[in-house]
Amino acid sequence: MRLTQLREEVLEANLELVRGGLVLYTFGNASGVDREQGLVVIKPSGVDYDKLKPEHMVVTDLEGNIIEGNLRPSSDLDTHTLLYREFGEIGAVVHTHSEFATSFAQAGLPITAFGTTHADYFHGPVPVTAPLSDEAIEGQYVRETGAAIVARFRGEEDRAAIDPLAVPACLVYGHAPFVWGRTPHEAAHNAVVLETIARMAYRTLLLEANMQQVSQTLLDRHYFRKHGAKATYGQSRKEQDL
Repeated sequence: MRLTQLREEVLEANLELVRGGLVLYTFGNASGVDREQGLVVIKPSGVDYDKLKPEHMVVTDLEGNIIEGNLRPSSDLDTHTLLYREFGEIGAVVHTHSEFATSFAQAGLPITAFGTTHADYFHGPVPVTAPLSDEAIEGQYVRETGAAIVARFRGEEDRAAIDPLAVPACLVYGHAPFVWGRTPHEAAHNAVVLETIARMAYRTLLLEANMQQVSQTLLDRHYFRKHGAKATYGQSRKEQDL
């Protein structure tokens, strides 16, 4: 069986979505990529989470061709593989229909960075894509979903470009969030945090409709204490190994 460790990591990421309360029934999926081999491991479509095992994971190439597995891969496979091709530094992708993040997606609204909890993980608002055209929906819909995410991060349609590692999530207009990270664990972790900040943002807007984004200084202070060469939060990799 190929990619034994990555299969286990992807399975654990999928189960973390369940533990985090982000999925309903068989909704949602997580995948991971082996960059050296150019292979993707992804959850099979429509299989109950409590029945999933590492051997159930489906292995494909970066174009979505099945390399190993007896089950059909997630129906969102083409979105995952496109993100891997376009965002070369990411190692895993997660898709959920979590309640509050999906509410923002359905409203076509970004999640504004109102406070430091948001800033610890996302260096700016979590963006929302442009609506998909009828032609995109009726055509290669799943691939077009990924293309809409990439277009938003590339800064098309006269909007600022976004670093996908600094803001590791996007809301697909009228649909739901896609989240990513360097590893399956990190992607699932980011998805759980995304739902938390979406819930906080929703409540913030209820309490104060004219609330403004947190200052850039405070956003930078909290984001860079956890990320980058000068991060001070937590332990170094060497210390974590002790």
